[in-house]
Formats: sequence, C-alpha cells, structure tokens
Amino acid sequence: MAQSDHKKFFENLSGAGKAIGVLTSGGDAQGMNAAVRAVVRMGIYVGAKVYFVHEGYQGMVDGGDNIEEATWESVSSMLQVGGTVIGSARCKEFRTHEGRLKAAYNLVQRGITNLCVIGGDGSLTGANLFREEWSGLLDELLQAGKIDNEAVLKYSHLNIVGMVGSIDNDFCGTDMTIGTDSALHRIIEVVDAIMTTAQSHQRTFVLEVMGRHCGYLALVSALACGADWVFIPEMPPADGWEELMCTKLSENRARKKRLNIIIVSEGAIDSNNKSITSEHIKDLVVKCLGFDTRVTILGHVQRGGTPSAFDRILASRMGVEAVLALLEASPDTPACVVSLCGNQSVRLPLMECVQMTQEVQKAMDEGKFEEAVRLRGRSFENNLNTYKLLAHRKPQSELPHSSFNVAVLNVGAPAAGMNAAVRSAVRVGITEGHKMFAVNDGFEGFSRGQIKEINWGDVGGWTGQGGSLLGTKRTLPAKYIEKIAEQMRINNINALLVIGGFEAYESLLQLSEARLHFEELCIPMCMLPATISNNVPGTDFSIGADTSLNAIVETCDRIKQSASGTKRRVFIIETMGGYCGYLASVGGLAAGADAAYIFEEPFDIRDLQSNVEHLTEKMKTSIQRGLVLRNENSNENYTTDFIYQLYSEEGKGVFDCRKNVLGHMQQGGSPSPFDRNFGTKIAAKAMLWISRKLKETYRQDEGRVFANTEDSVCLLGMHRRALIFQPVVQLKEETDFVHRIPNEQWWLKLRPLMKILAKYKTSYDVSDSGQLEHVVRNRSKETENVAI
Repeated sequence: MAQSDHKKFFENLSGAGKAIGVLTSGGDAQGMNAAVRAVVRMGIYVGAKVYFVHEGYQGMVDGGDNIEEATWESVSSMLQVGGTVIGSARCKEFRTHEGRLKAAYNLVQRGITNLCVIGGDGSLTGANLFREEWSGLLDELLQAGKIDNEAVLKYSHLNIVGMVGSIDNDFCGTDMTIGTDSALHRIIEVVDAIMTTAQSHQRTFVLEVMGRHCGYLALVSALACGADWVFIPEMPPADGWEELMCTKLSENRARKKRLNIIIVSEGAIDSNNKSITSEHIKDLVVKCLGFDTRVTILGHVQRGGTPSAFDRILASRMGVEAVLALLEASPDTPACVVSLCGNQSVRLPLMECVQMTQEVQKAMDEGKFEEAVRLRGRSFENNLNTYKLLAHRKPQSELPHSSFNVAVLNVGAPAAGMNAAVRSAVRVGITEGHKMFAVNDGFEGFSRGQIKEINWGDVGGWTGQGGSLLGTKRTLPAKYIEKIAEQMRINNINALLVIGGFEAYESLLQLSEARLHFEELCIPMCMLPATISNNVPGTDFSIGADTSLNAIVETCDRIKQSASGTKRRVFIIETMGGYCGYLASVGGLAAGADAAYIFEEPFDIRDLQSNVEHLTEKMKTSIQRGLVLRNENSNENYTTDFIYQLYSEEGKGVFDCRKNVLGHMQQGGSPSPFDRNFGTKIAAKAMLWISRKLKETYRQDEGRVFANTEDSVCLLGMHRRALIFQPVVQLKEETDFVHRIPNEQWWLKLRPLMKILAKYKTSYDVSDSGQLEHVVRNRSKETENVAI
C-alpha cells in the first residue's frame, strides 16, 4: 500500500517500552475473548508488552500471579469461546482507596501505565476514577517508601481505553456493545424452538429475557420473531393494558394463529412504576382467556454459548482500535471508549457516555419515558418505532385511505431475511392504506401474471423463515419488458419494491431505461439489497450476509477443532460470493484464518509460497493448525484444488492438508437476528418512502401516478452511519458490471486486521480512526442510525 500524504499509517506508532494491561470486569459477555485476543496480538505486534489481569479488578488488587505477561500463543483458540477466559469478578475492594492503592502498586511493579478495560459502565467508571487518582496514589506509595522517585516520574500517567462488554446493550454512545448480538442469537434460537411446540398445542408462551434497566434485548427479539406483545422498561403500557393485550391475543387466535408469543424484559414496569412479571402475565392470560399458557425464563442461557460472527468482528475491530487509542493517548486526552456508530469505529470520552447512560436511568426513575428513549440513541428509537408500526393491526376504519397498489417481489438468489423484509413491507404498506400485491418467482413470474393481493395475516410467522417464500429467479426484466408493462397496466401497479441482490440492481436500471418506451414503468421503485455476497453498490450491508457469515464461522470452528485434534493440519476452505471477497475476508477475520484469497487483492505464486512458509513457522509453535479461506472466483488458475495441491506438496513432512467447499449451506438456514432486524427496518423505511413518492407523483388531473425522475428509482442502503436512498442511475459509476462488484468496498480496510492478528507484517491505514468525538444527544434525521 503506497503511503500518501493524507493517509495516516500505524507504522509510525510504536509500542516499544510500553506495557498494556487488559482485563474483563463485571458481567461476562460473548466476544470478550475476541477483544482480549485482539488487544494482546495488536499490542505485541506494535512492540509493547501485554499483560493479562485475571479476575478483573480483584486480580489487579491481589497482584501476584493474577497479572501475567501474555504471549502470541496464549490467546490462540480464544476467538470461538464464550464468556471470558481471563476471568471476571465484581470487586468491592477496588471501590476503596486502599484497594486502588494496592492496584496502583501492582501495576507500577510491572511498568503498566496503559489499561484496556472490557466491561460495563460500572467497570469503566471505576477505571476513570483510578486514572484521576493515579498521581496521588503514586505520591502515597512514594511516601510509604514502596516506590522511588524515578518510578513516579517514569510512570506518571495512566492511560485508559474502555470497550463495552454487556449483553444488555445499555451503554449510551455505542450502537452495539460486545455480546448483544450473541445474546440475541440465544434468544432467537429458543423462540424458534418454542414456536414449533407452541404451534403443536395452540399455546401461549411468555418469555422473560434479561435487561434489568434496558429493554433492548426484549425489543429486538420481539421485532425479530414477530411477537404479539412486548414489555420493556422504557415503554410502560398505558392503564388498561391488560384488556388490550387479551383482546389482541384472542383476535390473533380467531384469525387461525395457533400460537402467541409475549416477550417480557426482566425490568418491565407499568405506568405506576410497578413491576410486570412473567408470572403475572401468565395468570392474566389464563384468567381472562383460558389459554394454555407457559412461562420460559431464559436466564443465563443468554450469556452463554459461542460468540456470533458479528460479535467477533466487532470485538476484533474494537480491540485493535483500543491499542491504537492507547498508543496515541497523551496526559491531556480524556479516558475514552472505542465503540461502533453505524458501521464506523469511533472514540468517545468515557465519562460523557457514562453520564448519558446515568441520565437514561434518571429519566426513567422520574417517569420521563420519552426522554429516556431519546437518550438511548437513534438505534433504539428506530427499533421502537418500527415495532410500533408492525405490532398492532389497526382496524380498517382507522387506516388512511389510499387507492394505490404496491407490488413486492424477490429477485436473484435466495438470502436469509428476505421474508422478514417482505412481511414488514406488506404490513407497513397496509398500515399506510395501500393494497399490497405479492409477485411469485421474480420478473419471470411478473411477466406471467403471477401477481396476487397479499394481506396482513398472510405474512404471519415469516420473519424466522429462511430462503424466499415468494420464490425468486435471477431473470432480468429486459427479456420480458413488454409483458411486465402489460401486467403493470392490468393490475394497476403504482409502485414497486424489489428485494434482491445484484440482479435486482440491474433490473431497476433496465426498468428505469425502459421508461422512455413504457409509461407504465413511470412509477416509484425501490430496491432493498438482499444477497449473501454483499456485492451491491450503495450499501455496506446486504440482507442475508450476516446469516451466511455465521454459517461459515460455525463450520470453520468445527474444522479448527478437528485440526487441533490431529495436529499439524491445514484446512483450505472455499466460500461463495462470486467475485466479491466479503464472505472470505470478514469470515476469515471472525474465524481466525491465516489467509483469505480474494479477487479484489490479486495474489501470485510468491504470495502462496510466503503463506506456506508462514504456516511452516506456525507449526513450530504450540498452535499446530492452519485455516485458509479462498473466495470461489478469486483466481481462475489458482483454484482451490491447485492451492490444496501446492500446500500439500510444499508442506510435506511439516503439515498435511484438507480441503472443504462450503457450497449452498451458506445460502440456507434460519435468518440471524441481525438479518431479521435489518430486513424488517429497511423494508419499513422503504415503504414510508414509497408512500411519500406516491403522494408527490400523483397527478390529480389525470388520476394516475407519473414518476420519471432519477430519484424515483432508488436503492436503500446502509452507508457508514446512515440509511440512505440513492438513485440507481447515480450508482452506475460506482459499479464494476463485469465482475458484479462495487468499485470501492469498505471491508477491504478490515483485511489488514486479519493479517495482523495472524502475525503477518502489513500496512494498516488508520486515517479513519483516532478522532475523539463527543456524544451526540440525538442525531439529526439525516444521519438516522440503523446499526442493530
């Protein structure tokens, strides 16, 4: 990578002579180990010494063997383990001055003046207090004769960087805390399992999830499984909710719905601040409706299990960012938290975040619930608004009247989460007063007239279904353009929502070009990106890619486990993605791969040779296994077979090889919580945009919709921190149509992380990170944040 003037590279940041302590504190969360691994390896990579502080602050106070120098190998095989390997404990002693004095002495003994704390707001507040007292503590130690003047001068400042590890996602300033996505995985696995038994017996299930002060888990899991009712601390139900809820449940039963799911946050309260328990809800349903009702309390299941792909990537990115923040810290920079805003790493002053988090609690204690939701941030607010839109079917009399017909179809290969998007679009469309039409089998079905009206109840239970229930085809519309225009006319279609991958994008380009010849195509059209390859321009994420990453990572975990047993074995795994290396690269980062071969980063025989040498060196250590990913179209000559044979030959006597082509298992499966939620939210937003466009383009005098401007054919994508509508015509310049990929892809910046964490010398552009921002109270509408 050439070093240009405006780019900043971390080669200039040296950790030589510095010591970093890493600890996990408070409640454990899946992904903490991935964060510890990233801190240790990045720290060692830049030349610093890194120490584990075992058992959180307790280990820091007790010292001795609790503070142990980490090596590269000591964090091997941690990535896929839940909880925290270095232990966590709640420590009363650290809250006392004497405790912090002992901790300071133990750190100075080892020259540690940089701390990376992974925990919740209590742990981070404690770290900040420790930092403020640091020079005073050193003076006390000097007076007591425990340390000398030289040590006071040498270790005069303590730098602190925090990462938030908490399954509740209750920390302001960060969209996702480490562990939240994995906890959602556990909840959704349980809900999906319960649904099958509930359907068999026509039961009602009340599920209690964690979240004493924050309803995020309950809210998002309710969105992700289409629950009938949700109780969260931030939104106490109005008086008389008991009757309302029972009416809703019995209406659903009357519509032939065989099960009801009610999700309760453990901190749920009513408008009089009285606790609403799962048992209370069960008794209510039994008494009022006589339904067979069961309670399931998920408890610590939510903290357990292996971390999801999202949490591993989040924790690895944050861990590397934390080391960079420590290297750049000066005595004047405040203690900061590294976090995620949309899809971007940010650094925020620790105490601003803590203050805001405490303000949420204060607002809730005072009964100012709308204020509490606003302070939680845009991500939480968007989830809540989407839930309100979808949760309760309004009676016909309350719906706005519109005479518009909107068609929904899937195009391209199936992707998990497509059905959640269709469900959301149909229900929001009906709430907006439109007639919704479902098209089967993409544009092929459209041309044959496979178009029928779809109602609220028809999409019940769709969120958890994988694949495409409408049916999807790769066929582009150009082939059938006349027939499609004719069907538009026959069915009086006034707007089109297309959910799909690169084919959907090409389809909209073809339809917008055909507007010159067919007036029927002069209607608002919107596309939602849904493809496991994540190769659509104009968006950082596509529906389905997260589910696919989880499938890849799960398989890689099993393969690594098998390789550990046999020793000295290297696995070569082929992933899908067409020419787009997203799955191979990001999957490689999440699975702890040694290399990932992709089309976007050309490689030759010398690179393959150096990878073999690198693995040969690795086999001399205690980590005697290797994992190499290859994107299916990364190189037409260096095929998976070729690489397998080359590695087998070159590694003779040192390691043996196995290969595995993952194939269509990457496309199947039940959608992950991220894909369900992302699909649900962007489909709701797209339908509101379509409603607005229909009103803007309706010609009263002609009694029809007429839209032929560029901005009436858009793609709705997630870009950096915001969800934005972009005219597809304007995205043409950003697209490589031959290889069906965008010209610029954000995730290429993550590739150096994978290489660093696999011990390769590489160049890493850090110009995106490093700026300390401030917590924004409520971002403007334009930068509406949608990370889930």
